[in-house]
Amino acid sequence: MNPVPSITPEESVLPSPLLVVEDEPLAQMRLRGVLLSLGYTEEALTFADTIARATALLAECPFAMVLVDVGLPDGNGIGLIRRIHQHDQALPVLVISTWNTERVIVEALQAGATGYVLKEREDVEGALSIRSALRGGAPIDPFVARRILELIAERVPDSPAAPAVQPPQDLLSPRETEIIQLVSRGLTNREIAGVLSLSRFTVECHIRNVYKKLAVRSRTQAVYEAHALGFLS
Repeated sequence: MNPVPSITPEESVLPSPLLVVEDEPLAQMRLRGVLLSLGYTEEALTFADTIARATALLAECPFAMVLVDVGLPDGNGIGLIRRIHQHDQALPVLVISTWNTERVIVEALQAGATGYVLKEREDVEGALSIRSALRGGAPIDPFVARRILELIAERVPDSPAAPAVQPPQDLLSPRETEIIQLVSRGLTNREIAGVLSLSRFTVECHIRNVYKKLAVRSRTQAVYEAHALGFLS
């Protein structure tokens, strides 16, 4: 297993505290280890094993980010995500779950989740996703991204008579179009940077610009809009 990447000097000030909503002891232990390896202290981490406990904690103090599992003992985590988003749209909520069905993924993202990562990924991948979310990114597991693209393909009429959608002129630059195409294939920011020989910072800047131009706030929404506007074939 690859080691979890350490925090660089420019990232030394970590947004805190963090709330982790997870009921499985082993999953709690694993997430605690990942977060501690990123530089967090025990005091900066709060764990809740039920929706009721998480709701009470959120009412007591502000958090910098919330990590949420979908399946919880007293209900569906998607409802909690929706309430969090309605209360504070700027608060990043990252789903870390084993649930990978179409309905759950779409509902979580529509409820306001800023990212969706599967528990089956190695710790290093989870750490990179958490770091991305802390920096304002919207990490989407490659499997989830592929599933969303499959849904898009299934819902697009396969008719030769259907007119081709022409992308609005000058909405996205050639580089932004190139990057959203790579995002649609499920590549991470790190992978996109490697493919295009750019820094991750540059890739993240381009992706933020794409979000603004398409009026979206997540990778999945960006892919949907880019496809609808004709930027993705």
